[in-house]
Order: sequence, then structure tokens, then C-alpha cells
Amino acid sequence: MRKIDLIVIHCSATREDRSLTPDDLETMHRRRGFNGTGYHYYIRKDGTVHLTRPIDRIGAHARGFNTQSIGICYEGGLDCRGCPADTRTRAQWSSLWQLVNLLLEKFSGCRVCGHRDLSPDRNGNGEIEPEEWIKACPCFEVEDEFSRKR
Repeated sequence: MRKIDLIVIHCSATREDRSLTPDDLETMHRRRGFNGTGYHYYIRKDGTVHLTRPIDRIGAHARGFNTQSIGICYEGGLDCRGCPADTRTRAQWSSLWQLVNLLLEKFSGCRVCGHRDLSPDRNGNGEIEPEEWIKACPCFEVEDEFSRKR
């Protein structure tokens, strides 16, 4: 088993008034040249969690961090106008919370962060600020949400 020290949360960048099935997600990733879905888990709007890549297989979700991380993606992340927004349903929130805590039990000491939190610190102040984000994904403050509830 590979060493895991990072859990990265993503959104699918799907409008909240549309759906994206696990098969659709896999097709999108294959079109981008990946050998299947790059995330390890995908959480649908109804809270269903899909294993989309075995954990022992390196992901394709966060360049430079894939070898030591697990990628979790939730369906959504854009409002009805296509703007970045936390569109998680109550069921998604619950499933994400349960999944992350299960993974933290198995891989203790992991950092949990959002994809945007892995953007480069361009001004060198030791903090990744909104103006430095490469993308808005996953459209909510992951580190705040998971650090205050542990």
C-alpha cells in the first residue's frame, strides 16, 4: 500500500441544476487522457458514495500531490448561473463528513484540504489566498470545516 498523508476534496464543476453520473465523469477524464476517473471517490447529490478508483492506485486529481493523496469529488460546485458555489446537499455533506472521518481513521495524521489549497503561494507569505487560487474547487473552506469538527 502506498503512503497516504493527504486527502484532497474536489467538486465536479457541475451546475447545481444539472447532473453528472459516475460514467459521465469517467468519460470526461478519459477524454482528458486519464486512464479512468482520476478521483478515488465520487459523491452524488443524493449522498451515494462511489469508489471510482482503488485507493492503492495513484490518483489523477492534484498534479504534484497524487502519489501520496486520496481524491474525493462531490457532484456540483457551480450555481445555476455557472458561478463557483458550495452546492453540496445535506446528503453530500453527511457522506463527505463520514467518508473523510473513515479515511482519517485508516490513514491517521492526514491533512484534509481543498484542491484550491494546493495552489502555489505566489507572494511567499506562507498562506494560499483567494487571489492565488488556480481554481475555486471545491468552492468551500475545507480546512476550516474539517479542523473545527475533529
